[in-house]
Amino acid sequence: MKNFRINNRFTAELPADPDLTNEVRQVKNTLFSYVNPTKPSNPKLIHVSEEVAELVGISKDEIKSEEFLNVFSGKEILPETQPYAMCYAGHQFGNWAGQLGDGRAINLTEVENNNKFYTLQLKGAGKTPYSRTADGLAVLRSSIREYLCAEAMHYLGVPTTRSLSLALSGDQVLRDVLYNGNPAYEKGAIVCRVAPSFIRFGSYEMLTARNELKNLKQFVEFTIKHYFPEITGDPKEQYLKFFQKVADATREMILHWQRVGFVHGVMNTDNMSIHGITIDYGPYGWLENYDPDWTPNTTDSQNRRYRFGNQPQVAQWNLFQLANALYPLINEAAPLEKILDTFITDFENDYKTMFLSKLGIFTSSEADDKIIKGLEEILQLSETDMTIFFRNLSKIKKDHSVEQAFEKIEFAFYIPEEIRGNILDAWQKWLTVYLKRLNAEELSDNERSEKMNQINPKYVLRNYMAQLAIDAADKDNYSLVTELFELLKRPYDEQPESEKWFAKRPDWARTKVGCSMLSCSS
Repeated sequence: MKNFRINNRFTAELPADPDLTNEVRQVKNTLFSYVNPTKPSNPKLIHVSEEVAELVGISKDEIKSEEFLNVFSGKEILPETQPYAMCYAGHQFGNWAGQLGDGRAINLTEVENNNKFYTLQLKGAGKTPYSRTADGLAVLRSSIREYLCAEAMHYLGVPTTRSLSLALSGDQVLRDVLYNGNPAYEKGAIVCRVAPSFIRFGSYEMLTARNELKNLKQFVEFTIKHYFPEITGDPKEQYLKFFQKVADATREMILHWQRVGFVHGVMNTDNMSIHGITIDYGPYGWLENYDPDWTPNTTDSQNRRYRFGNQPQVAQWNLFQLANALYPLINEAAPLEKILDTFITDFENDYKTMFLSKLGIFTSSEADDKIIKGLEEILQLSETDMTIFFRNLSKIKKDHSVEQAFEKIEFAFYIPEEIRGNILDAWQKWLTVYLKRLNAEELSDNERSEKMNQINPKYVLRNYMAQLAIDAADKDNYSLVTELFELLKRPYDEQPESEKWFAKRPDWARTKVGCSMLSCSS
């Protein structure tokens, strides 16, 4: 990578683990451990994002080189770099889990390009001191899901890590996909993901929990210096401004999740980025039918802590844990509590504006709360596809009758024969109010439709779509990975040649593993 400008600020300025053995252990008084990726036996490149390559300073010619394949599969190490795994802790499903760390992720290096910094990280590159009982490897199915989803989220306008490359390792990996005692060998794979950094809420939690307050202070100041240089003031003021910025960025990220119907599935504090970007794609999913109680994570199927409708509250809870971690530097609860208290209030205000924009309503009215609440309730009376419903809502015109308006949205119903009696009455009443509200808007039908179609995507990475790509890839056919990658680069465009993907979840996907049931190994 001849144009790489390597600048490893994280390893140069923060305390390293003096023990260079790659043995699973408790690692104290440090932020990271040096560790090399496990060399794959026969790596093969499946796909590369040329846009992300350009972002970090890799040319199109370099993508085709053997060096690219070897570096981003973990077979070779870039000159002047020392790969490392980060040490952090976290709360998992609301419970303190202690030390976690990069159990199957290895940071290759940090590069500078066009005055921006990017950390390049391999996921599935082998064991680290933080792998606990696992091997640190990843399988093809989870790697395809992460690779496609991160890029899909970017093009949807959702803050996220990026995907640079997807490669096979050439090795077999043993996994129990549903944790039910039925392990099987699967193809191993490695994804290179890219972010400003992979610093998590849990990075600070670990230091405070271990009373490593000197390291905590150094780490927070390092974070502000390099990632929030606009923050000024005395130290305590800077720490509070830092927390406020993390809270604001987190709120914006969750707002986008709710806008497009994305469910993260495992919002542990070690999976929350200080940059307010979506990280660690595991058992994620998009809402098919609009169901605020849905979670894609089988591990969470009983309590549904990470269900779609609870994501804002979980984000606030996670920020509370970050506030606790920062408290020893501030020694004052009130200003932290103020930021936490306003999080949900600010979110609710933003959510209202966002939801109305999905409806094509860009002015305010006293009836708006009733319209939103009414729709959220009616969408759950019968299975209604969220993506299709909101996309087709833009086809309704001001001069439509209630019957004409209903025709525009009825494709979104999974069981059309259910839409009769009380359910049909409820829809007709809501559409009556909605049409009246649209006629109070100044925008023309075409102007409103155009704006709505830039807010409501036509194409999202539904789980069944990802599973079809995985099933084909298991047979060495990667064409569907490429097809979906290209489709999801323009999620708001009509793309008539790809209309087959503007479809409700097929019946076979209701119960198929990988479509409706996903575990943390997914």
